Amino acid sequence: MNVTETLRGGDGEGIDWPVLLGSVVVCELAGIVPSILTADEVATWYPTLAKPAFTPPSWLFGPVWTTLYLLMGVALYLVWRSDDGRLRNVALAVFVVQLVLNAAWTMVFFGAQAILGGLVVILVLLAAILATMAAFARIDRRATALLVPYLLWVGFATALNYELWRLN
Repeated sequence: MNVTETLRGGDGEGIDWPVLLGSVVVCELAGIVPSILTADEVATWYPTLAKPAFTPPSWLFGPVWTTLYLLMGVALYLVWRSDDGRLRNVALAVFVVQLVLNAAWTMVFFGAQAILGGLVVILVLLAAILATMAAFARIDRRATALLVPYLLWVGFATALNYELWRLN
């Protein structure tokens, strides 16, 4: 199955480009806005922290998160198109919760410079991602598959957050 077939879904309808674009933009903004609001802390506070050996280079975070938000947007689009209103609404609500937690982590960890607070938020975020994946799986397994890289990256980020707390 190619990308176009995936985006069309099983109903044979065409791609709803405005909804697809809107889904991606909403997800990207969840990363962009907190990044802008915490840019000073990222530039001045974060470099002063003791970091574990497995910390990725700073330049890697932007491309990784941009890609993950894109995948999240496509997953959101696939679920949005579902005909099952009740299941869809539950899945969308859980998705919004995890997206808010995602943005909150940046604000807590960087904005408030609260490493332990960030750890608490990211642990709740991990649970919310799993709940989102479970809700999405009831509607479209492709949407769930698109969230696997996000889950793995946030799992890695959780380990990194823990080590940053331990070292600082």
